Amino acid sequence: MNSIVEKPWGSFEILNSGANYLVKKIYVKPGGILSLQSHKHRSEHWIVAKGQAEVTINENVSILNENENIFIPKGAIHRMANKQTQDLIIIEMWYGEKLDETDIKRYEDIYKRV
Repeated sequence: MNSIVEKPWGSFEILNSGANYLVKKIYVKPGGILSLQSHKHRSEHWIVAKGQAEVTINENVSILNENENIFIPKGAIHRMANKQTQDLIIIEMWYGEKLDETDIKRYEDIYKRV
C-alpha cells in the first residue's frame, strides 16, 4: 500500500513509477494552492479526476474541469489551485530523467516553504 504524504495544501500518493515516469494522485483541499514552481528535469501531465483546478502555466491562467487535462513543459513556471469549496483530485504524471522532489525551484509559496 502506498503511503499518503501530507502537505499544507492537501496530500499526494504515488500510484506507479517506472524508469522515467511517475504517477501521483494529488488531493488539494478547498482553498489549497501549490507553490509557483518549475522543474529542470521533468515535464508533467495533469488530469482533473474530481473538482475544478485553476492552473497557471507561465503567464496563462486557465480553468480545468473534471476529465480535462493539461501539459506542463519542462522548465515552465506553473501552479495549481483549488478555488472551490469542494475537493480537487488530480492525476499527475511526471516524465523525465530525474523524478524526485528535489527537482523543484519555487518562485512563490503562500506556506513559506523554500
